[in-house]
Amino acid sequence: MTESNGQNDNHDKTAEAAEPVVSKPYIMPDDPEPNSVEALQKEASDARDRTLRTLAEMENLRKRTQKEVADARVYGVSKFAGDIVDIADNLQRAIDAVPADAKASADPGLKALIEGVELTERSLLSALEKHGVKKIDPTGEKFDPNFHQAMYEVPDASVASGTVVQVVQAGYTIGERVLRPALVGVSKGGAKAAPAASE
Repeated sequence: MTESNGQNDNHDKTAEAAEPVVSKPYIMPDDPEPNSVEALQKEASDARDRTLRTLAEMENLRKRTQKEVADARVYGVSKFAGDIVDIADNLQRAIDAVPADAKASADPGLKALIEGVELTERSLLSALEKHGVKKIDPTGEKFDPNFHQAMYEVPDASVASGTVVQVVQAGYTIGERVLRPALVGVSKGGAKAAPAASE
């Protein structure tokens, strides 16, 4: 009987030793006493700061999301529009392939075909404009590397140097971005072109 009591005493001592020791949190010397008015005020102030930061982050996220949605609406059709402007180019080439005097003297069937191609091109450009895609025709404007790509220089002293004198291929913008720059010939040899009004 005494043996079993001894075993129980040993068992109780080992159980007590196995229990984890819980340490109290370290309190900085300048920290207020727990549950004091100062501690509660500090806790409320911290919670208010966290809440204000969270609200600011949520507002920034909302604005970013709004901008991304607006950009997606405007620029989401960029790839499709890039493919469609090639079709507009081909329609323009078809129209340009028929000389003006041939148009005037053409039989009624050919005239109807030419008018149909012109009408199709106008309709296509109008549909593109509805979706924010606009054609750039910079003839006579100052060369702008943001919207134009120079293909060659044209020596012409009668035109200010740096002026677009020929358009090889029309450019297009979508929203405020360039979808495709205009391929142009730029004048060389005249007086310097006046700076653009935006500069």
